[in-house]
Amino acid sequence: MAPALRLAVPCSRPQGSRGTAPAPGSVIPLGKPSLRLGRLPLEPCAARSVSLSLAEPYCSVLSKAFSSKCSIVSVQDNRISIWSAGDLGNAGLNGEYHGEPHLLCDIQHNGDVMDMQFLDQERIVVASSTGTVTIFRHHQNNQTLSADHRWAKAHYHVDQDTSSGGAACTGVVCNNPEIVTVGEDGRINLFRADQKDAVRTIDNADSSTLHAVTFLRTTEILTVNSIGQLKIWDLRQQRNEPSQIFSLAGDRVPLHCVDRHPNQQHIVATGGQDGMLSIWDIRQGTMPVSLLNAHEAEMWEVHFHPSDPDHLFTCSEDGSLWHWDTSTNVSEKPSFLHQGGRSTAYLSHSTMNQSVVSAWLSNDPTKDRMEITNLIPNQTLSVNSLDVLGPCLVYGTDAEAIYVNRQLFA
Repeated sequence: MAPALRLAVPCSRPQGSRGTAPAPGSVIPLGKPSLRLGRLPLEPCAARSVSLSLAEPYCSVLSKAFSSKCSIVSVQDNRISIWSAGDLGNAGLNGEYHGEPHLLCDIQHNGDVMDMQFLDQERIVVASSTGTVTIFRHHQNNQTLSADHRWAKAHYHVDQDTSSGGAACTGVVCNNPEIVTVGEDGRINLFRADQKDAVRTIDNADSSTLHAVTFLRTTEILTVNSIGQLKIWDLRQQRNEPSQIFSLAGDRVPLHCVDRHPNQQHIVATGGQDGMLSIWDIRQGTMPVSLLNAHEAEMWEVHFHPSDPDHLFTCSEDGSLWHWDTSTNVSEKPSFLHQGGRSTAYLSHSTMNQSVVSAWLSNDPTKDRMEITNLIPNQTLSVNSLDVLGPCLVYGTDAEAIYVNRQLFA
């Protein structure tokens, strides 16, 4: 089978109820609104955009690009489905998308899907609201899905030393063959895809819900929790304590998402319940070096562009998807930020900590402005999930659709 672009869409975050949906382009009838997108490698896509119509709630979308074919992985009624969305090369002169979608395969999943990540080109790791973590394998030779391995109740609530039921597994991150999961039980698990039992479990990693996790380095992870803390965990150390703790000042605002700069790993971005974008330098201090007024409601996802990290993307319950641009020629680019009556917004780097030299925190006078663009200015329903790589941006909304922008920097 030819390589494909895969989008994975699961379910569970509370849905928004604002406004009306934007007019769709090409539509694939699938299921519920998409809620969260996981990061996976994409490659340049030929078509400009495609809209995938859904009908039921989701909480994440994963994307993976290969060469010529386009596939969609979705969840509807707790069934994980892989769809063919046609030939990426089959695009019109203006980059419009062509191709009729059809279902390739699907499989039942127990519980709401809280998060998903590709382990490799064939395997998808799925986090469930039941606390179970499952590896599903896509057999491309006969277009079937099967459960490759399952860790039952990897996350669970404990009452007087007795398991009283599963706790939602809220986040998963993969670095093949290693898999790290976090949950509302405050537990961290380290699995290996080729081993039956957990390699390591930190039972009392956090007294509050862990909302998201990502790798900082091969042996270190970052977690964010519901009391506004960013923590670093060194998996080489046997002590069950974080190596560093960072926190927001003042009110303990829950943090929902985290990503690290792909080239400068000391730079970390987080977003939370208040819609603020926080930039952290984990080499110094315990507080963020920048707090940027962003969305008017919860920020669900934050992602640095993996190959061009001068660009960062965030999405929110308020129905906006923002492109934050700190590239050197930013002042020459148009911006169309439609929020609060503004058409363009610039943030001066003088408001940031000037001691950090990076595309995000630079004292270079040629980078004295940051441009912010709302990529979907007419959207009013929650944008729950996004993924980006190369010129492709994928996002899922409560407008019962997933949208794929294939010419992000055009």
